[in-house]
Amino acid sequence: MSASAPPALSPLSLAARTARPRAVVIGSGFGGIASAIRLQARGYAVDLLEMRDRPGGRAYVYEQDGFTFDAGPTIITAPFLLEELFALNGERMEDHVRIVECRPYYRIVFHDGRAFEYTGDEAEILAEIDKFNPADKAAYHGFVARSRAIFDRAFTDLADRPFSSLWDMAKIAPDLARLRADQSVYRLTSGFFQDPALRQVFSFHPLLIGGNPFQSSSIYSMIHYLERKWGVHSALGGTGAIVRALIGLFERMGGRLHLDCRAEEITVEDHEVTGVRVADGRHFPARVVVSNGDVANTYRKLVAPRWRHKWTDRRLEKMRYSMGLFVLYFGTNRTYEHLAHHTIVLGPRYEELLADIFKKKHLAEDFSLYLHAPTRTDPSLAPPGHECFYVLSPVPNLLGGQDWESIKDRYADAILASLEIPSLCPDLRKHIVTKRIMTPLDFERDLDAWAGSAFQFEPILTQSAWFRPHNASEDVRGLYFAGAGTHPGAGVPGVLSSAKVLDRVVPAAAELPA
Repeated sequence: MSASAPPALSPLSLAARTARPRAVVIGSGFGGIASAIRLQARGYAVDLLEMRDRPGGRAYVYEQDGFTFDAGPTIITAPFLLEELFALNGERMEDHVRIVECRPYYRIVFHDGRAFEYTGDEAEILAEIDKFNPADKAAYHGFVARSRAIFDRAFTDLADRPFSSLWDMAKIAPDLARLRADQSVYRLTSGFFQDPALRQVFSFHPLLIGGNPFQSSSIYSMIHYLERKWGVHSALGGTGAIVRALIGLFERMGGRLHLDCRAEEITVEDHEVTGVRVADGRHFPARVVVSNGDVANTYRKLVAPRWRHKWTDRRLEKMRYSMGLFVLYFGTNRTYEHLAHHTIVLGPRYEELLADIFKKKHLAEDFSLYLHAPTRTDPSLAPPGHECFYVLSPVPNLLGGQDWESIKDRYADAILASLEIPSLCPDLRKHIVTKRIMTPLDFERDLDAWAGSAFQFEPILTQSAWFRPHNASEDVRGLYFAGAGTHPGAGVPGVLSSAKVLDRVVPAAAELPA
Protein backbone atom coordinates (compact mmCIF):
# COMPACT_ATOMS: atom_id res chain seq x y z
CA MET A 1 0.00 0.00 0.00
CA SER A 2 1.20 3.47 -0.82
CA ALA A 3 2.27 5.87 1.90
CA SER A 4 1.44 9.55 1.71
CA ALA A 5 4.45 10.20 -0.53
CA PRO A 6 4.00 8.67 -4.00
CA PRO A 7 6.45 5.94 -5.10
CA ALA A 8 9.54 7.14 -6.93
CA LEU A 9 9.38 6.86 -10.70
CA SER A 10 12.29 5.90 -12.90
CA PRO A 11 13.37 8.46 -15.55
CA LEU A 12 11.77 6.26 -18.21
CA SER A 13 8.48 5.84 -16.38
CA LEU A 14 8.49 9.54 -15.46
CA ALA A 15 8.90 10.45 -19.12
CA ALA A 16 6.10 8.09 -20.11
CA ARG A 17 3.85 9.54 -17.42
CA THR A 18 4.62 13.12 -18.47
CA ALA A 19 3.64 12.28 -22.05
CA ARG A 20 0.21 11.09 -20.98
CA PRO A 21 -2.79 13.39 -20.50
CA ARG A 22 -3.36 13.82 -16.78
CA ALA A 23 -6.44 12.81 -14.83
CA VAL A 24 -7.31 13.26 -11.17
CA VAL A 25 -9.68 11.04 -9.22
CA ILE A 26 -11.03 12.44 -5.95
CA GLY A 27 -11.79 9.74 -3.38
CA SER A 28 -10.53 6.16 -3.14
CA GLY A 29 -13.71 4.23 -2.48
CA PHE A 30 -14.40 1.27 -4.74
CA GLY A 31 -15.82 3.57 -7.43
CA GLY A 32 -12.80 5.86 -7.28
CA ILE A 33 -10.18 3.10 -7.33
CA ALA A 34 -11.96 1.35 -10.21
CA SER A 35 -12.15 4.64 -12.14
CA ALA A 36 -8.47 5.33 -11.54
CA ILE A 37 -7.51 1.86 -12.77
CA ARG A 38 -9.66 2.17 -15.87
CA LEU A 39 -8.32 5.63 -16.71
CA GLN A 40 -4.74 4.45 -16.22
CA ALA A 41 -5.44 1.50 -18.54
CA ARG A 42 -6.83 3.90 -21.16
CA GLY A 43 -3.65 5.94 -21.31
CA TYR A 44 -4.05 8.63 -18.65
CA ALA A 45 -1.51 9.52 -15.97
CA VAL A 46 -3.74 9.30 -12.92
CA ASP A 47 -3.39 10.88 -9.48
CA LEU A 48 -5.77 9.40 -6.90
CA LEU A 49 -6.46 11.80 -4.02
CA GLU A 50 -7.67 10.51 -0.67
CA MET A 51 -8.46 12.86 2.21
CA ARG A 52 -7.99 10.18 4.91
CA ASP A 53 -4.86 8.38 6.09
CA ARG A 54 -5.58 5.22 4.14
CA PRO A 55 -7.59 4.35 1.02
CA GLY A 56 -11.03 2.78 0.87
CA GLY A 57 -13.62 5.51 1.38
CA ARG A 58 -16.61 3.73 2.87
CA ALA A 59 -14.50 0.56 2.68
CA TYR A 60 -12.11 2.01 5.27
CA VAL A 61 -10.59 -0.35 7.86
CA TYR A 62 -10.36 0.24 11.61
CA GLU A 63 -7.76 -1.72 13.57
CA GLN A 64 -8.37 -1.69 17.30
CA ASP A 65 -7.14 -3.88 20.18
CA GLY A 66 -6.15 -6.70 17.83
CA PHE A 67 -9.45 -6.65 15.90
CA THR A 68 -9.87 -5.68 12.25
CA PHE A 69 -13.17 -3.94 11.49
CA ASP A 70 -14.33 -3.30 7.94
CA ALA A 71 -16.16 0.01 8.12
CA GLY A 72 -18.51 -1.07 5.33
CA PRO A 73 -19.38 -2.46 2.50
CA THR A 74 -19.20 -6.10 3.55
CA ILE A 75 -21.47 -7.79 1.00
CA ILE A 76 -19.58 -8.58 -2.22
CA THR A 77 -21.71 -9.56 -5.21
CA ALA A 78 -20.90 -9.75 -8.94
CA PRO A 79 -17.18 -10.41 -8.27
CA PHE A 80 -16.52 -10.50 -12.02
CA LEU A 81 -16.54 -6.69 -11.88
CA LEU A 82 -13.43 -6.88 -9.69
CA GLU A 83 -11.85 -9.56 -11.88
CA GLU A 84 -12.23 -7.26 -14.89
CA LEU A 85 -10.03 -4.64 -13.25
CA PHE A 86 -7.10 -7.04 -12.82
CA ALA A 87 -7.56 -8.31 -16.37
CA LEU A 88 -6.94 -4.77 -17.65
CA ASN A 89 -3.32 -5.25 -16.58
CA GLY A 90 -3.10 -8.90 -17.65
CA GLU A 91 -3.42 -10.16 -14.08
CA ARG A 92 -5.70 -12.53 -12.16
CA MET A 93 -7.57 -11.36 -9.11
CA GLU A 94 -7.06 -14.67 -7.31
CA ASP A 95 -3.30 -14.05 -7.30
CA HIS A 96 -3.84 -10.99 -5.10
CA VAL A 97 -6.98 -11.50 -3.01
CA ARG A 98 -9.23 -14.47 -2.30
CA ILE A 99 -12.99 -14.07 -2.34
CA VAL A 100 -15.17 -16.88 -0.96
CA GLU A 101 -18.91 -17.48 -1.10
CA CYS A 102 -20.92 -17.14 2.10
CA ARG A 103 -23.33 -19.92 3.08
CA PRO A 104 -26.06 -19.00 3.73
CA TYR A 105 -26.06 -15.69 1.92
CA TYR A 106 -28.11 -14.28 4.80
CA ARG A 107 -29.91 -15.64 7.81
CA ILE A 108 -33.06 -13.60 8.31
CA VAL A 109 -34.26 -13.70 11.91
CA PHE A 110 -37.79 -12.54 12.75
CA HIS A 111 -39.04 -10.98 15.95
CA ASP A 112 -40.98 -14.15 16.81
CA GLY A 113 -37.85 -16.32 16.64
CA ARG A 114 -38.38 -17.85 13.21
CA ALA A 115 -35.46 -17.79 10.78
CA PHE A 116 -35.12 -17.99 7.01
CA GLU A 117 -31.90 -19.36 5.49
CA TYR A 118 -31.46 -17.31 2.31
CA THR A 119 -29.22 -18.90 -0.34
CA GLY A 120 -28.88 -19.02 -4.10
CA ASP A 121 -30.05 -22.62 -4.36
CA GLU A 122 -33.64 -22.90 -5.58
CA ALA A 123 -34.38 -26.16 -3.78
CA GLU A 124 -33.11 -24.72 -0.50
CA ILE A 125 -35.13 -21.53 -0.97
CA LEU A 126 -38.29 -23.53 -1.68
CA ALA A 127 -37.70 -25.62 1.45
CA GLU A 128 -37.41 -22.41 3.50
CA ILE A 129 -40.59 -20.99 1.92
CA ASP A 130 -42.36 -24.24 2.81
CA LYS A 131 -41.64 -23.60 6.50
CA PHE A 132 -43.54 -20.30 6.31
CA ASN A 133 -46.30 -20.85 3.76
CA PRO A 134 -46.29 -23.87 1.41
CA ALA A 135 -48.79 -22.14 -0.87
CA ASP A 136 -46.18 -19.51 -1.71
CA LYS A 137 -43.72 -21.99 -3.23
CA ALA A 138 -45.37 -21.76 -6.64
CA ALA A 139 -45.25 -17.96 -6.44
CA TYR A 140 -41.47 -18.03 -6.06
CA HIS A 141 -41.00 -19.17 -9.66
CA GLY A 142 -42.96 -16.18 -10.91
CA PHE A 143 -40.99 -13.84 -8.67
CA VAL A 144 -37.67 -15.18 -9.97
CA ALA A 145 -38.86 -14.80 -13.56
CA ARG A 146 -39.77 -11.17 -12.93
CA SER A 147 -36.50 -10.49 -11.07
CA ARG A 148 -34.56 -11.98 -13.99
CA ALA A 149 -36.48 -9.96 -16.59
CA ILE A 150 -35.67 -6.76 -14.70
CA PHE A 151 -32.05 -7.87 -14.22
CA ASP A 152 -31.61 -8.63 -17.93
CA ARG A 153 -32.70 -5.12 -18.89
CA ALA A 154 -31.64 -2.94 -15.95
CA PHE A 155 -28.30 -4.56 -15.10
CA THR A 156 -27.05 -6.54 -18.08
CA ASP A 157 -28.07 -3.96 -20.68
CA LEU A 158 -27.97 -0.66 -18.81
CA ALA A 159 -25.77 -0.72 -15.69
CA ASP A 160 -22.64 0.33 -17.57
CA ARG A 161 -24.34 2.65 -20.09
CA PRO A 162 -24.64 6.39 -19.54
CA PHE A 163 -27.91 8.30 -19.33
CA SER A 164 -26.57 11.59 -20.62
CA SER A 165 -29.67 12.81 -22.46
CA LEU A 166 -33.42 12.64 -22.15
CA TRP A 167 -33.40 10.54 -25.32
CA ASP A 168 -31.40 7.86 -23.47
CA MET A 169 -34.24 7.69 -20.96
CA ALA A 170 -36.97 7.81 -23.59
CA LYS A 171 -35.51 4.78 -25.34
CA ILE A 172 -35.99 2.59 -22.28
CA ALA A 173 -39.29 4.11 -21.08
CA PRO A 174 -41.39 1.38 -22.77
CA ASP A 175 -39.36 -1.31 -21.01
CA LEU A 176 -39.72 0.45 -17.66
CA ALA A 177 -43.48 0.62 -18.20
CA ARG A 178 -43.64 -3.04 -19.20
CA LEU A 179 -41.65 -4.07 -16.13
CA ARG A 180 -43.79 -1.82 -13.88
CA ALA A 181 -40.89 0.26 -12.63
CA ASP A 182 -43.49 2.62 -11.17
CA GLN A 183 -44.32 0.00 -8.53
CA SER A 184 -42.34 -0.24 -5.31
CA VAL A 185 -40.25 -3.28 -4.50
CA TYR A 186 -42.67 -4.22 -1.73
CA ARG A 187 -45.71 -3.92 -3.96
CA LEU A 188 -44.14 -6.12 -6.62
CA THR A 189 -43.17 -8.70 -4.01
CA SER A 190 -46.66 -8.66 -2.51
CA GLY A 191 -48.09 -9.50 -5.91
CA PHE A 192 -46.37 -12.88 -5.65
CA PHE A 193 -46.22 -13.80 -1.96
CA GLN A 194 -49.13 -13.89 0.48
CA ASP A 195 -47.20 -14.55 3.69
CA PRO A 196 -46.17 -11.26 5.40
CA ALA A 197 -42.84 -12.69 6.52
CA LEU A 198 -41.97 -13.85 3.01
CA ARG A 199 -42.84 -10.43 1.66
CA GLN A 200 -40.16 -9.06 3.96
CA VAL A 201 -37.64 -11.74 2.97
CA PHE A 202 -37.92 -10.89 -0.70
CA SER A 203 -38.21 -7.11 -0.37
CA PHE A 204 -35.51 -6.02 2.12
CA HIS A 205 -32.73 -5.59 -0.45
CA PRO A 206 -33.25 -1.85 -1.16
CA LEU A 207 -32.15 -1.19 2.42
CA LEU A 208 -28.69 -2.43 1.43
CA ILE A 209 -28.39 0.45 -1.06
CA GLY A 210 -30.12 3.16 0.94
CA GLY A 211 -33.73 2.68 -0.13
CA ASN A 212 -37.11 2.09 1.46
CA PRO A 213 -38.72 -1.08 0.01
CA PHE A 214 -42.08 0.71 0.13
CA GLN A 215 -40.78 3.59 -2.01
CA SER A 216 -37.86 2.23 -4.06
CA SER A 217 -38.66 1.36 -7.64
CA SER A 218 -39.29 -2.30 -8.41
CA ILE A 219 -36.20 -2.05 -10.65
CA TYR A 220 -34.26 -2.96 -7.52
CA SER A 221 -36.03 -6.32 -7.31
CA MET A 222 -33.32 -7.43 -9.72
CA ILE A 223 -30.94 -7.77 -6.76
CA HIS A 224 -32.48 -11.15 -5.94
CA TYR A 225 -31.55 -12.55 -9.33
CA LEU A 226 -28.13 -10.89 -9.28
CA GLU A 227 -27.32 -12.65 -6.01
CA ARG A 228 -28.74 -15.91 -7.27
CA LYS A 229 -26.59 -15.68 -10.42
CA TRP A 230 -23.24 -14.71 -8.87
CA GLY A 231 -23.62 -15.37 -5.14
CA VAL A 232 -22.82 -13.38 -2.01
CA HIS A 233 -19.15 -13.31 -1.12
CA SER A 234 -16.62 -12.12 1.42
CA ALA A 235 -12.90 -11.47 1.07
CA LEU A 236 -10.41 -13.28 3.24
CA GLY A 237 -8.69 -10.53 5.17
CA GLY A 238 -11.88 -8.47 5.04
CA THR A 239 -13.02 -5.89 2.53
CA GLY A 240 -9.80 -4.03 3.23
CA ALA A 241 -7.93 -6.86 1.50
CA ILE A 242 -9.77 -5.99 -1.72
CA VAL A 243 -8.84 -2.32 -1.31
CA ARG A 244 -5.17 -3.20 -0.77
CA ALA A 245 -5.17 -5.48 -3.82
CA LEU A 246 -6.76 -2.83 -6.04
CA ILE A 247 -4.39 -0.10 -4.86
CA GLY A 248 -1.46 -2.41 -5.56
CA LEU A 249 -2.82 -2.99 -9.06
CA PHE A 250 -3.25 0.75 -9.64
CA GLU A 251 0.32 1.47 -8.57
CA ARG A 252 1.76 -1.36 -10.69
CA MET A 253 0.04 0.29 -13.63
CA GLY A 254 1.88 3.54 -12.88
CA GLY A 255 -0.84 5.39 -11.00
CA ARG A 256 -0.06 7.47 -7.92
CA LEU A 257 -2.01 7.52 -4.65
CA HIS A 258 -1.86 10.61 -2.41
CA LEU A 259 -3.08 10.13 1.17
CA ASP A 260 -4.04 12.88 3.62
CA CYS A 261 -4.79 14.92 0.52
CA ARG A 262 -8.13 16.69 0.77
CA ALA A 263 -9.52 18.32 -2.37
CA GLU A 264 -10.50 21.94 -1.73
CA GLU A 265 -11.42 23.14 -5.23
CA ILE A 266 -12.01 21.78 -8.70
CA THR A 267 -10.44 24.52 -10.79
CA VAL A 268 -12.41 25.59 -13.83
CA GLU A 269 -11.88 27.95 -16.73
CA ASP A 270 -14.66 28.74 -19.19
CA HIS A 271 -16.76 25.82 -17.86
CA GLU A 272 -13.93 23.32 -18.36
CA VAL A 273 -11.86 21.66 -15.63
CA THR A 274 -8.22 22.55 -15.29
CA GLY A 275 -7.38 20.45 -12.24
CA VAL A 276 -7.81 20.10 -8.49
CA ARG A 277 -6.42 22.28 -5.71
CA VAL A 278 -5.83 20.49 -2.39
CA ALA A 279 -5.69 21.66 1.21
CA ASP A 280 -1.93 22.16 1.35
CA GLY A 281 -2.06 24.51 -1.65
CA ARG A 282 -0.80 22.14 -4.34
CA HIS A 283 -2.56 22.12 -7.68
CA PHE A 284 -2.93 18.93 -9.70
CA PRO A 285 -3.52 20.00 -13.31
CA ALA A 286 -5.81 17.69 -15.27
CA ARG A 287 -7.94 17.50 -18.38
CA VAL A 288 -10.20 14.97 -16.65
CA VAL A 289 -11.41 15.06 -13.05
CA VAL A 290 -13.50 12.23 -11.59
CA SER A 291 -15.19 12.69 -8.23
CA ASN A 292 -15.89 9.58 -6.22
CA GLY A 293 -16.95 11.79 -3.35
CA ASP A 294 -20.45 12.75 -2.34
CA VAL A 295 -22.02 14.32 -5.44
CA ALA A 296 -23.92 17.03 -3.56
CA ASN A 297 -20.86 18.11 -1.63
CA THR A 298 -18.61 17.89 -4.70
CA TYR A 299 -20.80 20.47 -6.39
CA ARG A 300 -21.49 22.57 -3.29
CA LYS A 301 -17.95 22.64 -1.88
CA LEU A 302 -15.59 22.12 -4.82
CA VAL A 303 -17.23 23.79 -7.83
CA ALA A 304 -17.79 27.53 -7.67
CA PRO A 305 -21.46 28.58 -8.02
CA ARG A 306 -20.74 30.63 -11.15
CA TRP A 307 -20.02 27.42 -13.07
CA ARG A 308 -23.17 25.62 -11.89
CA HIS A 309 -26.38 26.33 -13.76
CA LYS A 310 -28.12 22.96 -13.32
CA TRP A 311 -26.74 21.62 -10.05
CA THR A 312 -27.23 24.68 -7.92
CA ASP A 313 -27.26 24.54 -4.13
CA ARG A 314 -31.02 25.00 -4.20
CA ARG A 315 -31.58 22.06 -6.54
CA LEU A 316 -29.29 19.80 -4.52
CA GLU A 317 -31.15 20.67 -1.32
CA LYS A 318 -34.41 19.57 -2.92
CA MET A 319 -33.14 16.07 -3.69
CA ARG A 320 -34.23 13.17 -1.48
CA TYR A 321 -31.34 11.66 0.43
CA SER A 322 -30.94 8.16 1.78
CA MET A 323 -31.32 7.24 5.41
CA GLY A 324 -28.41 7.41 7.80
CA LEU A 325 -26.69 4.49 9.49
CA PHE A 326 -25.78 3.83 13.09
CA VAL A 327 -22.88 1.37 13.11
CA LEU A 328 -21.51 -0.30 16.22
CA TYR A 329 -18.23 -2.19 15.86
CA PHE A 330 -17.35 -4.55 18.69
CA GLY A 331 -15.15 -7.47 19.59
CA THR A 332 -15.84 -10.25 22.09
CA ASN A 333 -13.62 -12.53 24.16
CA ARG A 334 -15.66 -15.57 23.10
CA THR A 335 -16.98 -16.91 19.82
CA TYR A 336 -20.53 -17.56 18.60
CA GLU A 337 -20.09 -20.49 16.24
CA HIS A 338 -23.81 -20.84 15.45
CA LEU A 339 -24.01 -17.42 13.77
CA ALA A 340 -24.07 -16.84 10.03
CA HIS A 341 -21.65 -14.43 8.41
CA HIS A 342 -24.57 -12.12 7.50
CA THR A 343 -27.69 -11.92 9.67
CA ILE A 344 -30.71 -9.68 9.05
CA VAL A 345 -32.60 -9.14 12.32
CA LEU A 346 -36.13 -7.88 11.66
CA GLY A 347 -38.03 -6.07 14.38
CA PRO A 348 -41.75 -6.22 15.20
CA ARG A 349 -42.61 -3.44 12.72
CA TYR A 350 -41.70 -3.23 9.05
CA GLU A 351 -43.57 -0.56 7.08
CA GLU A 352 -44.16 1.59 10.16
CA LEU A 353 -40.48 1.53 11.16
CA LEU A 354 -39.38 2.44 7.64
CA ALA A 355 -41.84 5.33 7.61
CA ASP A 356 -40.31 6.58 10.86
CA ILE A 357 -36.82 6.47 9.32
CA PHE A 358 -37.44 7.78 5.81
CA LYS A 359 -40.53 9.99 6.06
CA LYS A 360 -40.88 11.22 9.64
CA LYS A 361 -37.11 11.24 10.34
CA HIS A 362 -38.00 9.91 13.79
CA LEU A 363 -35.63 7.70 15.79
CA ALA A 364 -37.84 4.85 16.99
CA GLU A 365 -37.33 2.71 20.07
CA ASP A 366 -37.43 -0.48 17.98
CA PHE A 367 -35.14 -1.28 15.08
CA SER A 368 -34.19 -3.79 12.42
CA LEU A 369 -30.51 -4.68 12.17
CA TYR A 370 -27.79 -6.15 9.99
CA LEU A 371 -25.28 -8.17 12.04
CA HIS A 372 -21.94 -8.81 10.37
CA ALA A 373 -19.80 -11.59 11.85
CA PRO A 374 -16.80 -11.89 9.50
CA THR A 375 -14.82 -14.15 11.83
CA ARG A 376 -17.31 -16.89 10.97
CA THR A 377 -15.53 -16.92 7.58
CA ASP A 378 -12.09 -15.56 8.51
CA PRO A 379 -11.00 -16.01 12.17
CA SER A 380 -7.79 -14.04 11.49
CA LEU A 381 -9.73 -10.78 11.83
CA ALA A 382 -9.83 -11.22 15.64
CA PRO A 383 -7.41 -12.59 18.25
CA PRO A 384 -7.63 -16.38 18.84
CA GLY A 385 -10.82 -17.35 20.65
CA HIS A 386 -12.37 -13.93 19.99
CA GLU A 387 -15.06 -12.71 17.62
CA CYS A 388 -15.27 -9.62 15.44
CA PHE A 389 -18.61 -7.89 14.68
CA TYR A 390 -20.40 -4.90 13.47
CA VAL A 391 -24.10 -4.25 13.77
CA LEU A 392 -25.82 -1.70 11.58
CA SER A 393 -29.13 0.04 12.24
CA PRO A 394 -30.86 2.19 9.60
CA VAL A 395 -31.72 5.53 11.20
CA PRO A 396 -32.84 8.99 10.03
CA ASN A 397 -30.19 11.11 8.35
CA LEU A 398 -29.17 14.38 9.97
CA LEU A 399 -32.26 16.14 8.65
CA GLY A 400 -34.03 14.40 11.54
CA GLY A 401 -32.22 16.68 13.99
CA GLN A 402 -31.13 13.96 16.45
CA ASP A 403 -28.35 14.87 18.89
CA TRP A 404 -26.21 11.82 18.26
CA GLU A 405 -23.45 12.77 20.66
CA SER A 406 -25.85 12.66 23.59
CA ILE A 407 -27.87 9.57 22.59
CA LYS A 408 -25.39 7.28 20.86
CA ASP A 409 -24.29 5.31 23.93
CA ARG A 410 -27.85 4.63 25.06
CA TYR A 411 -28.86 3.62 21.55
CA ALA A 412 -25.85 1.30 21.25
CA ASP A 413 -26.69 -0.41 24.55
CA ALA A 414 -30.29 -0.95 23.43
CA ILE A 415 -29.05 -2.61 20.23
CA LEU A 416 -26.66 -4.89 22.13
CA ALA A 417 -29.38 -5.85 24.59
CA SER A 418 -31.70 -6.82 21.73
CA LEU A 419 -29.06 -9.23 20.39
CA GLU A 420 -28.82 -11.15 23.68
CA ILE A 421 -31.15 -13.97 22.66
CA PRO A 422 -30.19 -17.67 22.33
CA SER A 423 -30.26 -17.67 18.52
CA LEU A 424 -27.95 -14.67 18.30
CA CYS A 425 -25.48 -13.56 21.00
CA PRO A 426 -26.45 -14.62 24.55
CA ASP A 427 -24.71 -12.69 27.35
CA LEU A 428 -23.18 -10.47 24.69
CA ARG A 429 -22.45 -7.39 26.78
CA LYS A 430 -20.52 -9.46 29.34
CA HIS A 431 -18.05 -10.51 26.65
CA ILE A 432 -17.41 -7.25 24.77
CA VAL A 433 -13.77 -6.19 25.11
CA THR A 434 -13.63 -3.39 22.54
CA LYS A 435 -16.08 -1.25 20.59
CA ARG A 436 -16.46 1.91 18.56
CA ILE A 437 -19.52 3.79 17.28
CA MET A 438 -20.24 5.55 14.00
CA THR A 439 -23.35 7.74 13.66
CA PRO A 440 -24.73 9.87 10.78
CA LEU A 441 -22.72 12.72 12.30
CA ASP A 442 -19.53 10.74 11.67
CA PHE A 443 -20.63 10.04 8.11
CA GLU A 444 -20.84 13.80 7.61
CA ARG A 445 -17.56 14.61 9.40
CA ASP A 446 -15.36 11.72 8.26
CA LEU A 447 -16.84 10.88 4.85
CA ASP A 448 -18.16 14.32 3.87
CA ALA A 449 -21.64 12.85 3.33
CA TRP A 450 -24.40 15.43 2.79
CA ALA A 451 -26.76 15.34 5.82
CA GLY A 452 -24.97 12.21 7.03
CA SER A 453 -26.75 10.14 4.37
CA ALA A 454 -25.11 6.77 4.02
CA PHE A 455 -25.86 6.16 0.32
CA GLN A 456 -26.32 9.67 -1.11
CA PHE A 457 -29.57 9.93 -3.10
CA GLU A 458 -32.54 7.76 -2.18
CA PRO A 459 -33.10 5.16 -4.96
CA ILE A 460 -36.59 6.10 -6.10
CA LEU A 461 -37.67 6.07 -9.75
CA THR A 462 -37.46 9.86 -10.11
CA GLN A 463 -33.85 9.77 -8.88
CA SER A 464 -32.69 6.84 -11.02
CA ALA A 465 -31.02 6.60 -14.46
CA TRP A 466 -31.39 9.93 -16.31
CA PHE A 467 -32.97 11.58 -13.25
CA ARG A 468 -29.83 10.92 -11.19
CA PRO A 469 -26.80 13.23 -11.42
CA HIS A 470 -25.11 12.17 -14.64
CA ASN A 471 -21.74 10.45 -14.87
CA ALA A 472 -20.60 13.35 -17.08
CA SER A 473 -21.33 16.72 -15.50
CA GLU A 474 -23.81 18.88 -17.38
CA ASP A 475 -22.24 22.02 -15.89
CA VAL A 476 -18.50 21.54 -16.30
CA ARG A 477 -16.70 19.87 -19.22
CA GLY A 478 -14.16 17.31 -18.12
CA LEU A 479 -15.83 16.68 -14.76
CA TYR A 480 -17.19 13.19 -14.18
CA PHE A 481 -18.69 11.20 -11.33
CA ALA A 482 -18.32 7.65 -10.07
CA GLY A 483 -19.79 6.00 -7.00
CA ALA A 484 -23.15 5.80 -5.26
CA GLY A 485 -24.41 9.27 -6.20
CA THR A 486 -24.44 8.75 -9.96
CA HIS A 487 -25.73 6.07 -12.36
CA PRO A 488 -26.34 3.21 -11.68
CA GLY A 489 -26.29 3.78 -7.90
CA ALA A 490 -25.10 2.39 -4.58
CA GLY A 491 -23.83 -1.07 -3.70
CA VAL A 492 -20.55 -2.65 -4.80
CA PRO A 493 -21.86 -3.71 -8.25
CA GLY A 494 -23.33 -0.25 -8.75
CA VAL A 495 -20.22 1.75 -7.93
CA LEU A 496 -17.95 -0.59 -9.91
CA SER A 497 -20.33 -0.29 -12.87
CA SER A 498 -20.23 3.50 -12.60
CA ALA A 499 -16.51 3.29 -13.36
CA LYS A 500 -17.32 1.24 -16.47
CA VAL A 501 -19.72 3.97 -17.58
CA LEU A 502 -16.77 6.35 -17.65
CA ASP A 503 -15.14 4.21 -20.34
CA ARG A 504 -18.04 5.29 -22.54
CA VAL A 505 -18.11 9.01 -21.70
CA VAL A 506 -14.50 9.98 -20.98
CA PRO A 507 -12.49 10.47 -24.18
CA ALA A 508 -9.62 8.06 -24.75
CA ALA A 509 -6.30 9.57 -23.71
CA ALA A 510 -5.11 9.44 -27.32
CA GLU A 511 -7.87 11.90 -28.23
CA LEU A 512 -6.49 14.59 -25.89
CA PRO A 513 -3.20 16.49 -26.00
CA ALA A 514 -0.78 15.71 -23.16
